[in-house]
Amino acid sequence: MTDPIADYLTRIRNAMKAKHKIVEIPDSNIKKEITKVLFNKGYILSYKFEDSDVQGIIKIALKYHPITKVPAIKGLDRASRPGLRKYVGIDSIPRVLNGLGVAILSTSRGVITDKEAKELRVGGEVLCYVY
Repeated sequence: MTDPIADYLTRIRNAMKAKHKIVEIPDSNIKKEITKVLFNKGYILSYKFEDSDVQGIIKIALKYHPITKVPAIKGLDRASRPGLRKYVGIDSIPRVLNGLGVAILSTSRGVITDKEAKELRVGGEVLCYVY
């Protein structure tokens, strides 16, 4: 697999379109950190990291509106990719949907959101946009 983060986002996107409650994803450290950010920002209900002999698994409980069954995540877009990395400085950190969405960045302080990066005054690689 050449782009595991794109695979992670695609699995979540496909599970939400199919109205699944839980999605299982092969784990890595960067995927675990992205999952924690999604949980802290309220885009997913819960998550669980399961270890096994060969490959660990991330189980994510997806979040929907209780009455209309509309997913909490409207869109997941990959920003940086292996063929074209997208790095930003402090002054050029992107805003997603005029501040309503979240850009997830990989910085020297770890995987954080765009708002946290502005507060900490750090730049980094833009991994994805969530709205």
